Amino acid sequence: MTHANTEILTQFEDLCAKRKEEILNAKDEIVITGTTYYVSTSGNDGNDGKTPETAWKTLEKVSNAELKEGDGVRFCRGDLFRGYFITKPGVTYAAYGEGEKPKFYGWIENLADPSVWELYDESHNIWKYRKSITDCGSLVFEGGKQHSRKLIPSYKNGKFVCRDDESRDFVMQDEMTKDLDIVCFYTERLTTQEFDGESFPIPFIDHESYGELYLRCDKGNPGEVFSDIEAIVAGTIVRIWSHANVTVDNLCLKYCCFAVSGGGHVAGLHVSNCEIGWIGGNIQHYYGTDPNYPQGKRGTVTRFGNGIEIYGGCEDYIIKNCYIYQSYDAGVTHQITTCGNTIKLEDIYYLDNVIEYCVYGIEYFLNKTEGDVTSKIKNCEMAGNIIRYSGYGWGQQRHNTNTPAHIKGWSYENTAENYSVHDNHFGPAAYRMLHLVAKEPESCPKMWNNTYIQNMGKTLGQYGANKETEPEILPFDENAQEYIENIFCDKDAKVYGIK
Repeated sequence: MTHANTEILTQFEDLCAKRKEEILNAKDEIVITGTTYYVSTSGNDGNDGKTPETAWKTLEKVSNAELKEGDGVRFCRGDLFRGYFITKPGVTYAAYGEGEKPKFYGWIENLADPSVWELYDESHNIWKYRKSITDCGSLVFEGGKQHSRKLIPSYKNGKFVCRDDESRDFVMQDEMTKDLDIVCFYTERLTTQEFDGESFPIPFIDHESYGELYLRCDKGNPGEVFSDIEAIVAGTIVRIWSHANVTVDNLCLKYCCFAVSGGGHVAGLHVSNCEIGWIGGNIQHYYGTDPNYPQGKRGTVTRFGNGIEIYGGCEDYIIKNCYIYQSYDAGVTHQITTCGNTIKLEDIYYLDNVIEYCVYGIEYFLNKTEGDVTSKIKNCEMAGNIIRYSGYGWGQQRHNTNTPAHIKGWSYENTAENYSVHDNHFGPAAYRMLHLVAKEPESCPKMWNNTYIQNMGKTLGQYGANKETEPEILPFDENAQEYIENIFCDKDAKVYGIK
């Protein structure tokens, strides 16, 4: 192992900066074989959309348009769109024009406006947002210079209670102890659907659950204190559903629970040259199914949110040349609990991305349950990525602080064939650098030519089979090179320790 001196660390910083600059300035080289439609905030939905001069205006028009396979939708660079759009099979969504990538933000407006706030409790400096809003994972101030801490009470016996002490009622004024703390309340729809033997009413949460948002702001009206406030709201901006052969290129997607997501079985999803940031932290449900929260019974809340996700089967799934940062959970992921079904997960490629300040850089898992013995991950490659500062981002306001990793495979069966991790640069991590565990040793990835840079005394991670016992969590110490070469079998790795 080599000491990571100033020269080595500077080279790594320069490499990261260069790659981010290349991604942010990527040219519009995507080819559209069918009809191209243009969208601009200065357009009109009554136009035909077939030229920049006759562009459409809204994302609603994009969602409802009758697009055919091979068609493309190009959004004007420099424009800011708010909300979401639903994709169509075989259609490309990309950019045109000059300047910055077209921006897509989750909420309907910027909250840096004094008129959208009213003083709720003067003695505690608590302000209420005047509009109903979908669940807010955080507020982001001045483009990321500051962000909120979200307080998340449980809901039991018809009221909100403190998550860490459910015998105590949640009193907002007592719990909002820090400047810029937020709380969201939603109780309009309750469900008593039985879960795990319990059936008392809990809030039903989805992207249509509009509730109340409160913010503690010690310096006064938030809209006067800050010039930029964006809400990370529930919902997905680019909604793939199970549509096949969708391409997303050169878009900037921010302030949402998911930037791009699909489910069921998704074939041919390609995402390239995109900027994706400030993702998630929203409430998933009050069913209390989070395996990392042992007190998590019905009524306790689970948060989630990933940059790009497929939950279910996938094939020909490529994420390439994207810059992804500040995700509450994963930057990119494919994941599924099979529930007895045979799931196809083939030809999955994460290539040449820069992923930083996410809790998990790349997350994956294949949890085989209820008799499933045939599902497997086949032909999966993670190569050329720069992943760093996992667990150092805003997502670490979570309760399970020891889970972060650059690549997070958890410890499920993760049956895999032809799975490789190579030519990546792994920077410092708050906890594990890598969590690569499977039931059988042959399902662990083949590894070569990766670079590891980590603080001495931190954690390297886990690698190996868990059929009989869980692999040891290895430290990043003076033996790190030996662990990487002999346990991870990354024989030509470059390993640098930061003292």
